[in-house]
Amino acid sequence: MAMANEIGSSILLNSGTNEAEVVEFSIQNVILGINVVKVREIIVPITPVEIPLAHPCMEGIIQLRGAVIPVIDLAKFLRLPPSENPSQDKFIITEFNQSKYAFHVHNVQRIHRFSWSRIEKPSDINLHEQNCVTGLIRFEEKMILLLDFERIILEISPEINEEIHKELQDLADQNPAQSTKRIIIAEDSPMLRKVLQEYLPKVGYSQLTFFQNGQEAWDYLLKVIERHGKNYREEVDLVITDIEMPQMDGHYLTRNIKEHPMLAGLPVIIFSSLITDDLRHKGESVGADAQISKPQHVELAKVIGELT
Repeated sequence: MAMANEIGSSILLNSGTNEAEVVEFSIQNVILGINVVKVREIIVPITPVEIPLAHPCMEGIIQLRGAVIPVIDLAKFLRLPPSENPSQDKFIITEFNQSKYAFHVHNVQRIHRFSWSRIEKPSDINLHEQNCVTGLIRFEEKMILLLDFERIILEISPEINEEIHKELQDLADQNPAQSTKRIIIAEDSPMLRKVLQEYLPKVGYSQLTFFQNGQEAWDYLLKVIERHGKNYREEVDLVITDIEMPQMDGHYLTRNIKEHPMLAGLPVIIFSSLITDDLRHKGESVGADAQISKPQHVELAKVIGELT
């Protein structure tokens, strides 16, 4: 369909511009958004094959272009009413965390380009028992809510988290020594901050400072420079950053660090669900020392050791 072609041609080619393109869609009267780089295409719904004993929000699986893709009923997950006009429903086919998913939505409107500085951090927005909104955009007298799709997948497939826990415990058993390295982490998802806060100390990294977006992390680094100048390593040895974050994204944060006359040597790991072969060049162009796809927490721990 036309929207699929538009998505394919509109992905931002430049890195470190602090801009994002967002696909606007809706569930009933709730206006939502997803980063265009997560979207592969948007299709008319295909009848899925049901899976016995699946999560209640899992409609089943479809086969599309040789791939078997789970279908998630986003309205049911968000506890919103079902579609009143199913003829307008769409499947948003996504790819992140090195996997493909189809999200069943009620309508798809258009693509917008925004600066991350316009994307606000939500405060008390809650569409679920635990907040799955990572940002909001005020636009044309309406608000577009950006969802935490990684969180949605982990809630529907908790076995992913269990596997991460097992792998990290195995790594911790092999490497019980504690590191003195100081790490700052920019991550907007409360759930993923909690995951890192729980797991990294188990593999030896306990001196962690968390920030909810790239802007907060950048402000902190500038204050460190004010205090210590070239001796900034007294407070920070490495930066881990997500890409999608309100105020300042991870690519822009990385570019700021690598272009700063004092901070250029500070190692930066981009840890994001958007690390794919097609998008890896963006992190390379802003000078990232490493790029790791979520949820490869074991690989993250290993690379931290290599860079510090």
